[in-house]
Amino acid sequence: MGFLATVEPNEPDPDEVRCVRADLTQNCEACEMMFSSDSLFPKNQFQVWKTRPCKRGMLCKAVSVGTFFCSTTSLSSGDELNIACLKNLDSSLHAMPNLEQIHALIKHYGPTVYLHPDEIYLPSSVTWFFMNGALLYKDGKNNGTAINSKGSNLPAGGENDGEYWLDLPNKDDANRTNVKCGNIETAKLHVHVKPALGGTFTDIAMWIFCPFNGPATVKVGLLSFTLNKVGEHVGDWEHYTLRFSNFSGELWSVYFSEHSGGSTKLGVGLRNDCARSKYYVDSSSKYHIVAAEYLGEGVVAEPPWLQYMREWGPTIIYDGRSEVEKIIKHLPFFMRFSVESLIELFPTELYGEAGPTGPKEKDNWLGDERW
Repeated sequence: MGFLATVEPNEPDPDEVRCVRADLTQNCEACEMMFSSDSLFPKNQFQVWKTRPCKRGMLCKAVSVGTFFCSTTSLSSGDELNIACLKNLDSSLHAMPNLEQIHALIKHYGPTVYLHPDEIYLPSSVTWFFMNGALLYKDGKNNGTAINSKGSNLPAGGENDGEYWLDLPNKDDANRTNVKCGNIETAKLHVHVKPALGGTFTDIAMWIFCPFNGPATVKVGLLSFTLNKVGEHVGDWEHYTLRFSNFSGELWSVYFSEHSGGSTKLGVGLRNDCARSKYYVDSSSKYHIVAAEYLGEGVVAEPPWLQYMREWGPTIIYDGRSEVEKIIKHLPFFMRFSVESLIELFPTELYGEAGPTGPKEKDNWLGDERW
């Protein structure tokens, strides 16, 4: 089950040790280094790692027992270990919060989401997006279909087969620009509550929707370059997750999703600007619980739009290389290679290879976050 430490000078009594049946355990992996002797004793490597179950997610039963692992060889996060964690075979999940307790947790811990003062593409509610002209398209048909306020006329279930996608109002619709900019007064966090680590923790994933995502900005040293249309896409979903201990009710950790990537040693990459502004959404009060499967059927009514498994935006291919080449022309020769490497480092969504999918199509809906 891992290594244990004691502050007592003597070994623990053998009667304090118990064996665990193999069918009540699962494999563990290293997840976070607690200590390394590399800087103190480079020739005598010694590492101490926190452990976690290899299989994690809403339907997984493995429980982290809080032990650690010691190694005299180098490890990396995610390396499987030869020790085990426990497995909760009780399907009742009786330690999970009820609906009233969920509301209490959100109202107490729900953070305020601030938008950057220069941001022009703000979030909105999904209902506002539908009611202000969003269209459903089907492959092979040129005309979009209006979506009702609940999204109940969207194709439900199945998988993302590329046959359907959503888009903004038509280009000749005067409301198109207005919809792109969102409506923060209607914005709310869409909440998914689920068990974690065998029901010993509760994850509250809070999703925010933006009708449109603007272009990316590349940072090269002290200079910044906007990539024209590269990175733009319709229907942007972002989220953060609050993890609570079901034994103490304490906020244990917070996960923030990030929609970007790519950096080099010369300080080249996508800009991630953070600043507080007058544009914000208080998730402690402006939220809507859209799913909590463990509570049982009918306790939380999932909105029809949540069952839409296709793309929330059209597929558009941007010429990212030509955009980067424009930047390269303005740079000293020694920096050009690093900027060229951005083509391969950028996330695929920046090039518009596919429209983004909704919350239920994301890996972390059933799986764990990348803590």
